[in-house]
This record gives sequence, C-alpha cells and structure tokens, in this order.
Amino acid sequence: MKIKHIYNILCFLFIGNIIAQQTPAPKQTEAYSIEGATAHLGNGEVIENSLIMFSDGKIKFVGSANMRIARMGTVINAKGKHVYPGFIAANTSLGLAEIDAVRATRDFDEVGSMLPHIRSIIAYNAESKVVETMRPNGVLMAQIAPRGGVISGTSSVVQLDAWNWEDAAIKTDDGIHMNWPQVFSRGRWWMGEDPGLKPNKNYQKSIDKLKEFFANAKSYLAGNKTPKNLPYEALQGVLNGSQRMFVHVSGEKGITDAVNICKELGVKNIVIVRGQEAEKVADLLKANNVPVILERAHRLPNGEDADYDRPFRAAKILTDAGILVGLGMEGDMERMSTRNLPFYAGTYAAYGLGKEKALQLITQNNAKILGVNDKIGTLEVGKDATLFISEGDALDMRTNILTAAFIQGRKISLESHQTKLWKRYSDKYKNQ
Repeated sequence: MKIKHIYNILCFLFIGNIIAQQTPAPKQTEAYSIEGATAHLGNGEVIENSLIMFSDGKIKFVGSANMRIARMGTVINAKGKHVYPGFIAANTSLGLAEIDAVRATRDFDEVGSMLPHIRSIIAYNAESKVVETMRPNGVLMAQIAPRGGVISGTSSVVQLDAWNWEDAAIKTDDGIHMNWPQVFSRGRWWMGEDPGLKPNKNYQKSIDKLKEFFANAKSYLAGNKTPKNLPYEALQGVLNGSQRMFVHVSGEKGITDAVNICKELGVKNIVIVRGQEAEKVADLLKANNVPVILERAHRLPNGEDADYDRPFRAAKILTDAGILVGLGMEGDMERMSTRNLPFYAGTYAAYGLGKEKALQLITQNNAKILGVNDKIGTLEVGKDATLFISEGDALDMRTNILTAAFIQGRKISLESHQTKLWKRYSDKYKNQ
C-alpha cells in the first residue's frame, strides 16, 4: 500500500473519530419473524425450534415454529442459532465517564455527601464510544448509577442505542443509591499506621448523621416545606415506596445494620448492592424480601479463612435461599468491563448455578430488581422487542457471536462508527 494511501486512511479515521456519533436505528416499521432458533426466554424456559414475531417495537408471538401460524414481515432463518432477551447491566456508571485520566469526561460524582436529588440520567452520554462496545456482546440496556458521597443520587435505566438521554430512557430515577459507612477501616500505612483491618471508630457517628438527615427530611416533608429543600424532597420516593434504595454495602455486620436501620428510617424497598458475605445473612434478607445485586465473581474472598471459591458460589447460595439475585458491574474498570457482563454470569453458571439460572441474573432478575420487568427482561408477548440472535451460547465468550440485534424492534448496528470507517477505507485501498 502506498504511503499516501496510508496517510489518507489515517486522516479519514482521525476526522471520523472527531465527528463520530452513533447512528441509532429508526423506529421499527417492518415486522420480523425469527424462526428455528433455540429461544432462551430469560425466565428459565427454553424453546427449541422457536418462532418469535414482533412489530411496532413489541413482541407479538413466542412459541414453537411447528405451529401453523402466518409469519409476520421479514422472516429470519435462525436454525442452529440462539435467541436471547437483551442483557441488562445493573449498577454501572456507563456513559458517565469516557476517559478516567481526563477529569473533564468524568461525571459520575458530585461534590457533597448527601445528594439524593442528583440525577445521573442528566449526565448520561448516549454518544459515548464506550457505550457502542456493549452491543456486540448482547448488553443492550443498563442501569446508569452515580458514585461517591454517602447518598450519591438517583439512577435510571436506559437502552443503549439512542441520540440522547431522553430517547435512551426506559425508566428515569428508578432509585437512590447510598454508600453504607465502612464497618472496618485500614490504617494509613503512609502515615506509619497499621494497615490491617480494625473497627472503624467513626462508624456509629456516620450512622447517627444518616439518621439525623432522614429525621430532618421527614420533618420537612410533613411540614410546610419552606424554605424549599431539594435533597429532603428527593427522599419522598424511598419513604413512600415508589423508589428503591440501593444500599452499597458488604460484610455480615454492614448488611445486617443496613437492612435493620433502613427499615427503622422508613425506607420501603431496599436493595443490597455488592453484597459480599450476603450469604451469611440470607435468612434476614429472605425475611425482609431484600434482593441482592452481586458484584462480579472474579475476586478474592473477604476473610482469610473463607473458601477460595466462595465469591464464585455466592449466586448459587443466595438463589437456593430464595433470594432474588441480579448482577452488577461496580468495581475496577467497570465501564469497559460492562461489555463482559454475560461472561461474568457464565462464571456463576460454572459454579453450580446452571446456564438458565445464570442467564436470569442479567435478564429477568435484573429487570425485576430495577422495576422494569413489565417492559424488558424476558421474551414474552407484550414486552419490548429487545433481543438478539447469537451463533451459540451467549454466556460463553467463545460462542457469543451476534448475527443480529434489536432494541424495541429496531434492528441496530453491531459495529462502531470507527469500525465502519476502517472497513470502508481499507477495502478501498487494499489492492492499491
């Protein structure tokens, strides 16, 4: 290839990267029928040789392809392939930061500690290059959650093929996120302190501040609401049950205190997030109908005497205890790693949970926990036609190869803008 052609390609890619923007698919106008695939409904059921039909963004039929029924619109022959509901990534800051090293692109944390009125959806960047990389693995929806402080703000559920946050939103302000005070703390080794774990001497003080904040909010909401206080008003939803309180906490004592104290504060719907050692208080969670959004399994156990594979078996233990379990993405490199959501679910499957139960973690279960199971999460008549076709097992990175994907019935692109540019110009110059 001549030097000038390489130069031209680099220029096109550079300019394309600057002006690149997702091109969301237009509203569905053509009906589709997917025939012959193995359908994994997301609720534990599997239909071999299935027929799925959808139009106007909604699923119209789910059943066997052997049924004598007229096919709708374009028929997609998916024999030998698999159909899944779009995967839902819970508890991720996807779209709230682009480059961690560039502060101006990080919009997941605000100044302050008690910020229930901060809305993460306002900062969501639907044009994020990171968001584009989710779709080829079947991650088509996500709960966009804030970080930082004691009460971080509200999360919202979005679909990942949109022009802006208004188009993306499936459910805005689904819940408020709280970071529970640390029960234990480590010494500052750089100050010569013992780096080992020890009880946090400020733990009770932090709890008292939290109780005081809620007490003041209740007094405000019960009074004449003057002067106007946005943080107090924002707590109305978790106090009347219309919003969930996502409590980020780990450890047996921390989870126990979080559940009991949140009940004492009047919080109606509690969800435990991260939940390391949640299996130790499974009876408490079950008795109070508290679901858990687990972390990724790829981590070490908390205790020195814990089984090495305890984190990998956590989903199985909690599910067997009758607790609703979902899978979240908080942690190191969480935005980039969100694309690997199905493979993290596959890890839980390999440690006793089983494939269809593991699939439920990122489909039906996450949808229920986030309060959107009436729209998404399973392949059922009347729900959004958000689904994809895979060459093989979608929880296995070796066989999760998407051939088509739809969000609300719209056939979406599985290639980024940059990939399309590269293909276009490499094809143009490859023989020169």
